[in-house]
Amino acid sequence: MPLNLEESWKVVLKAEFEKEYMQKLLAFLQTQLEQNRLIYPENSLIFNAFSHTPFHKVKIVILGQDPYHGVNQAHGLSFSVQKGVPIPPSLQNIFKELQAEYKDFQFPQHGDLSSWADQGVLLLNASLTVEASKAGSHQNQGWEQFTDRVIQTLSEQRTGIVFLLWGKYAQAKTGLIDQNKHLVLMAAHPSPFSAFNGFFGCNHFIKTNEYLEKNGEKGIDWKLL
Repeated sequence: MPLNLEESWKVVLKAEFEKEYMQKLLAFLQTQLEQNRLIYPENSLIFNAFSHTPFHKVKIVILGQDPYHGVNQAHGLSFSVQKGVPIPPSLQNIFKELQAEYKDFQFPQHGDLSSWADQGVLLLNASLTVEASKAGSHQNQGWEQFTDRVIQTLSEQRTGIVFLLWGKYAQAKTGLIDQNKHLVLMAAHPSPFSAFNGFFGCNHFIKTNEYLEKNGEKGIDWKLL
């Protein structure tokens, strides 16, 4: 599996790739491939979030759970899908909230969030791979230990990051974050099953930019062209 991470991440995460759990995880993935299991995203995109958003440029973390498990959906960025793929319901609700917060936000024609990632939004899934059509199939294989360490490392070595934790799964990660150094915003998950329980109206996108600008950082342009 190619470790397609931007160089700053390779430096701060070097020790993780040498640990036993990561070797077991890589062996698990290799076995899956040898058994002709179809895994998403493709190998070159597994660490896509880390390629788009260098460690020292992270302003925001949006935490997802699993990559999408449908054809051509996952490309290594949480909640994002590749251009030409129908926009999933949770992402549609994210766009609806953006429309409510910003009157000039136009509903996008695609769900590729790469432009957010390039501005400093780390779109991180707790698990970075999944078997096709089998949601959650690669959970508890080691990915969570790795991505927990990513969150901890950002918390320890950086200041002024906004962590957007939507839904109970993401909110369980609050213990990894030093809230004296960072802003944690929590709301219901944007899924159609829960969006009306507190995601709609959360104003997280405006609050995020207000916090960044107050701390001397440029806010995110949430528009997708």
